[in-house]
Amino acid sequence: MRAPLAALLLLVAFDQACVVYEYEHEIWFRVGGAGTVNVTGRPALWTAFKGVGQASDPDASVTREALRELFERSGLRVKRVTLTRRGGRPYLFVSADFDDLNKLSGTPAFPDLRVHLTREGERLRLDGVWARPPNAPDVGARDRDGLMAVRFHLPAKVFEHKNAAAGVERGNIVGWRQDVAAGRDGGRLEFGALMDRRSILGSTVALFASAIALALLLLAAGLYVALRQGRRQRARAAVG
Repeated sequence: MRAPLAALLLLVAFDQACVVYEYEHEIWFRVGGAGTVNVTGRPALWTAFKGVGQASDPDASVTREALRELFERSGLRVKRVTLTRRGGRPYLFVSADFDDLNKLSGTPAFPDLRVHLTREGERLRLDGVWARPPNAPDVGARDRDGLMAVRFHLPAKVFEHKNAAAGVERGNIVGWRQDVAAGRDGGRLEFGALMDRRSILGSTVALFASAIALALLLLAAGLYVALRQGRRQRARAAVG
Protein backbone atom coordinates (compact mmCIF):
# COMPACT_ATOMS: atom_id res chain seq x y z
CA MET A 1 0.00 0.00 0.00
CA ARG A 2 2.83 2.41 0.83
CA ALA A 3 4.55 2.09 -2.57
CA PRO A 4 1.47 3.11 -4.64
CA LEU A 5 0.81 6.01 -2.25
CA ALA A 6 4.40 7.23 -2.56
CA ALA A 7 4.20 6.95 -6.33
CA LEU A 8 0.95 8.94 -6.36
CA LEU A 9 2.45 11.70 -4.21
CA LEU A 10 5.50 11.82 -6.47
CA LEU A 11 3.26 12.06 -9.53
CA VAL A 12 1.28 14.94 -7.99
CA ALA A 13 4.47 16.80 -7.10
CA PHE A 14 5.85 16.24 -10.60
CA ASP A 15 2.59 17.48 -12.12
CA GLN A 16 2.71 20.65 -10.00
CA ALA A 17 6.30 21.29 -11.04
CA CYS A 18 5.43 20.83 -14.73
CA VAL A 19 2.58 23.38 -14.83
CA VAL A 20 3.38 26.05 -17.41
CA TYR A 21 1.69 29.39 -17.82
CA GLU A 22 0.98 31.48 -20.88
CA TYR A 23 0.93 34.64 -18.77
CA GLU A 24 2.43 34.86 -15.30
CA HIS A 25 3.43 37.31 -12.59
CA GLU A 26 5.95 35.97 -10.06
CA ILE A 27 6.77 38.27 -7.17
CA TRP A 28 9.41 38.08 -4.45
CA PHE A 29 9.32 40.69 -1.68
CA ARG A 30 10.74 41.38 1.76
CA VAL A 31 8.72 42.31 4.87
CA GLY A 32 9.60 45.96 4.23
CA GLY A 33 7.85 45.84 0.85
CA ALA A 34 10.80 45.95 -1.57
CA GLY A 35 11.39 43.08 -3.98
CA THR A 36 11.49 41.72 -7.52
CA VAL A 37 8.79 40.95 -10.05
CA ASN A 38 9.06 38.68 -13.09
CA VAL A 39 6.41 38.82 -15.78
CA THR A 40 6.22 36.32 -18.65
CA GLY A 41 3.67 36.17 -21.42
CA ARG A 42 2.91 35.83 -25.10
CA PRO A 43 2.84 39.14 -26.99
CA ALA A 44 -0.94 39.14 -27.48
CA LEU A 45 -1.47 38.70 -23.74
CA TRP A 46 0.87 41.58 -22.94
CA THR A 47 -1.35 43.66 -25.19
CA ALA A 48 -4.65 42.30 -23.85
CA PHE A 49 -3.74 42.80 -20.17
CA LYS A 50 -1.22 45.65 -20.10
CA GLY A 51 -2.09 47.60 -23.23
CA VAL A 52 1.42 47.50 -24.67
CA GLY A 53 1.87 47.15 -28.44
CA GLN A 54 -0.72 47.19 -31.19
CA ALA A 55 -3.78 44.94 -31.04
CA SER A 56 -3.58 44.43 -34.80
CA ASP A 57 -0.10 42.89 -34.60
CA PRO A 58 1.12 42.12 -31.06
CA ASP A 59 3.94 39.83 -32.21
CA ALA A 60 5.62 42.69 -34.07
CA SER A 61 4.79 45.59 -31.75
CA VAL A 62 5.41 44.05 -28.30
CA THR A 63 9.19 44.39 -28.30
CA ARG A 64 11.86 44.18 -25.64
CA GLU A 65 12.45 47.90 -25.98
CA ALA A 66 8.74 48.67 -25.49
CA LEU A 67 8.58 46.52 -22.33
CA ARG A 68 11.74 48.02 -20.86
CA GLU A 69 10.34 51.52 -21.39
CA LEU A 70 7.01 50.47 -19.85
CA PHE A 71 8.59 49.18 -16.65
CA GLU A 72 11.07 52.03 -16.30
CA ARG A 73 8.24 54.54 -16.79
CA SER A 74 6.51 52.80 -13.87
CA GLY A 75 9.47 53.45 -11.56
CA LEU A 76 10.99 49.95 -11.60
CA ARG A 77 14.64 49.08 -12.16
CA VAL A 78 14.72 46.65 -15.08
CA LYS A 79 17.23 43.82 -14.67
CA ARG A 80 16.64 42.06 -17.97
CA VAL A 81 14.19 41.64 -20.82
CA THR A 82 14.36 38.51 -22.95
CA LEU A 83 12.52 36.94 -25.86
CA THR A 84 12.21 33.16 -25.83
CA ARG A 85 10.19 30.54 -27.68
CA ARG A 86 8.18 27.61 -26.40
CA GLY A 87 6.59 25.25 -28.89
CA GLY A 88 7.46 27.70 -31.64
CA ARG A 89 5.54 30.54 -29.98
CA PRO A 90 7.20 33.76 -28.72
CA TYR A 91 7.22 34.71 -25.02
CA LEU A 92 8.57 37.91 -23.54
CA PHE A 93 10.07 37.92 -20.05
CA VAL A 94 10.78 40.97 -17.86
CA SER A 95 12.53 40.97 -14.48
CA ALA A 96 12.57 44.21 -12.47
CA ASP A 97 13.17 45.44 -8.91
CA PHE A 98 10.75 47.65 -6.97
CA ASP A 99 10.99 49.57 -3.69
CA ASP A 100 7.40 49.27 -2.48
CA LEU A 101 4.95 46.50 -3.34
CA ASN A 102 2.03 48.81 -2.59
CA LYS A 103 3.12 51.25 -5.30
CA LEU A 104 2.93 48.75 -8.17
CA SER A 105 -0.85 48.96 -8.51
CA GLY A 106 -2.17 51.22 -11.21
CA THR A 107 1.21 52.04 -12.75
CA PRO A 108 1.54 51.76 -16.56
CA ALA A 109 3.21 48.34 -16.16
CA PHE A 110 0.50 46.99 -13.81
CA PRO A 111 -2.95 48.19 -14.88
CA ASP A 112 -4.13 44.60 -14.35
CA LEU A 113 -2.85 44.21 -10.77
CA ARG A 114 -4.16 45.53 -7.46
CA VAL A 115 -2.05 44.49 -4.49
CA HIS A 116 -1.87 45.69 -0.90
CA LEU A 117 0.49 44.77 1.93
CA THR A 118 -0.68 46.00 5.34
CA ARG A 119 0.39 45.46 8.92
CA GLU A 120 -1.95 43.82 11.41
CA GLY A 121 -0.20 43.83 14.78
CA GLU A 122 2.65 41.35 14.54
CA ARG A 123 1.45 40.05 11.17
CA LEU A 124 1.32 41.21 7.56
CA ARG A 125 -1.70 40.81 5.31
CA LEU A 126 -1.34 40.51 1.55
CA ASP A 127 -4.46 40.93 -0.53
CA GLY A 128 -5.44 42.00 -3.99
CA VAL A 129 -6.93 41.11 -7.32
CA TRP A 130 -5.60 40.49 -10.79
CA ALA A 131 -7.98 41.31 -13.65
CA ARG A 132 -7.96 42.59 -17.19
CA PRO A 133 -8.51 46.38 -17.28
CA PRO A 134 -11.90 47.34 -18.74
CA ASN A 135 -10.27 49.59 -21.34
CA ALA A 136 -7.65 47.02 -22.44
CA PRO A 137 -7.21 46.51 -26.21
CA ASP A 138 -9.18 43.74 -27.89
CA VAL A 139 -6.79 41.34 -29.63
CA GLY A 140 -9.60 39.23 -31.05
CA ALA A 141 -9.98 35.48 -30.73
CA ARG A 142 -6.26 34.69 -30.67
CA ASP A 143 -4.32 33.37 -27.66
CA ARG A 144 -7.11 32.17 -25.39
CA ASP A 145 -5.65 28.77 -24.50
CA GLY A 146 -3.69 27.72 -21.43
CA LEU A 147 -3.36 29.05 -17.90
CA MET A 148 -2.41 32.34 -16.32
CA ALA A 149 -1.11 32.78 -12.77
CA VAL A 150 0.11 35.17 -10.13
CA ARG A 151 2.55 33.71 -7.60
CA PHE A 152 4.18 35.19 -4.51
CA HIS A 153 7.35 34.10 -2.75
CA LEU A 154 6.51 35.30 0.75
CA PRO A 155 9.28 36.38 3.13
CA ALA A 156 7.82 34.97 6.34
CA LYS A 157 5.86 32.12 7.86
CA VAL A 158 2.40 31.82 6.27
CA PHE A 159 -0.52 31.50 8.71
CA GLU A 160 -3.35 31.40 6.16
CA HIS A 161 -4.14 32.01 2.51
CA LYS A 162 -7.18 32.72 0.36
CA ASN A 163 -7.75 29.66 -1.84
CA ALA A 164 -4.22 29.36 -3.25
CA ALA A 165 -4.25 26.84 -6.10
CA ALA A 166 -1.77 24.42 -4.50
CA GLY A 167 -1.81 25.66 -0.92
CA VAL A 168 1.52 26.75 0.56
CA GLU A 169 4.31 25.32 -1.59
CA ARG A 170 7.84 24.73 -0.32
CA GLY A 171 7.11 26.59 2.90
CA ASN A 172 6.44 30.10 1.59
CA ILE A 173 5.16 30.10 -2.02
CA VAL A 174 1.49 30.77 -2.72
CA GLY A 175 -0.08 31.08 -6.16
CA TRP A 176 -3.41 31.58 -7.89
CA ARG A 177 -4.34 30.63 -11.44
CA GLN A 178 -7.17 30.54 -13.91
CA ASP A 179 -7.78 29.85 -17.58
CA VAL A 180 -6.48 32.50 -19.96
CA ALA A 181 -9.90 32.54 -21.64
CA ALA A 182 -11.57 33.39 -18.32
CA GLY A 183 -9.06 36.15 -17.71
CA ARG A 184 -9.53 37.50 -21.23
CA ASP A 185 -13.28 37.58 -20.59
CA GLY A 186 -12.86 39.68 -17.44
CA GLY A 187 -12.55 37.01 -14.76
CA ARG A 188 -11.10 38.33 -11.51
CA LEU A 189 -8.31 36.39 -9.81
CA GLU A 190 -8.51 37.35 -6.14
CA PHE A 191 -5.65 36.49 -3.80
CA GLY A 192 -4.64 36.93 -0.20
CA ALA A 193 -2.41 35.60 2.59
CA LEU A 194 -1.57 36.32 6.21
CA MET A 195 2.05 36.00 7.29
CA ASP A 196 4.43 36.75 10.14
CA ARG A 197 5.93 40.24 10.24
CA ARG A 198 9.31 38.69 11.04
CA SER A 199 11.16 37.46 7.99
CA ILE A 200 12.21 33.83 7.69
CA LEU A 201 15.82 34.93 7.25
CA GLY A 202 15.66 37.20 10.28
CA SER A 203 14.12 34.48 12.42
CA THR A 204 16.75 31.98 11.27
CA VAL A 205 19.60 34.40 12.02
CA ALA A 206 18.12 35.19 15.45
CA LEU A 207 17.77 31.47 16.24
CA PHE A 208 21.33 30.80 15.09
CA ALA A 209 22.64 33.72 17.16
CA SER A 210 20.73 32.47 20.21
CA ALA A 211 22.22 29.00 19.76
CA ILE A 212 25.74 30.45 19.56
CA ALA A 213 25.13 32.63 22.63
CA LEU A 214 23.85 29.61 24.58
CA ALA A 215 26.85 27.52 23.52
CA LEU A 216 29.26 30.28 24.61
CA LEU A 217 27.43 30.64 27.91
CA LEU A 218 27.67 26.90 28.57
CA LEU A 219 31.36 26.95 27.63
CA ALA A 220 32.01 29.87 29.98
CA ALA A 221 30.13 28.11 32.78
CA GLY A 222 32.14 24.94 32.21
CA LEU A 223 35.44 26.86 32.34
CA TYR A 224 34.35 28.63 35.50
CA VAL A 225 33.48 25.36 37.23
CA ALA A 226 36.78 23.78 36.09
CA LEU A 227 38.79 26.76 37.39
CA ARG A 228 37.03 26.67 40.76
CA GLN A 229 37.63 22.95 41.12
CA GLY A 230 41.30 23.48 40.25
CA ARG A 231 41.67 26.18 42.88
CA ARG A 232 40.06 23.98 45.54
CA GLN A 233 42.35 21.10 44.70
CA ARG A 234 45.44 23.33 44.92
CA ALA A 235 44.24 24.75 48.24
CA ARG A 236 43.76 21.26 49.69
CA ALA A 237 47.19 20.23 48.49
CA ALA A 238 48.76 23.25 50.14
CA VAL A 239 47.02 22.52 53.49
CA GLY A 240 48.02 18.86 53.34
